[in-house]
Amino acid sequence: MSNIDPMPGPHSYDQPTGGPRRHERNQTAARRTALTVHTIADIAAGFLGLWILLYLLEANSANVFVEFVHGTADWLAWWSQDIFTMDTEGLRVLLNYGLPAVLYLLIGHGIAARVSRA
Repeated sequence: MSNIDPMPGPHSYDQPTGGPRRHERNQTAARRTALTVHTIADIAAGFLGLWILLYLLEANSANVFVEFVHGTADWLAWWSQDIFTMDTEGLRVLLNYGLPAVLYLLIGHGIAARVSRA
């Protein structure tokens, strides 16, 4: 007699597909997505905050690192450039780059919290 059944013994074919493992996988995916959104928001706000700090400390604008941070901050804050036009240059930079930093943090962390609860 030949047995072609790969798993001998009784079979239970009425098990639901997915089951509790599917829910665990969805939760894990949601947590990873939330962590990714959270991290991206933190990095964006970090670049903006770093540029504000470098500007206020009068860092060498010819330095490659300072140029990179400034370019990244300009790219992240393109939409908020010159919202505030102050006579004091330091205050203008603080407000024009600080506003997007705060918004990125609030929106990014809010989205991450919402996704992780789903």
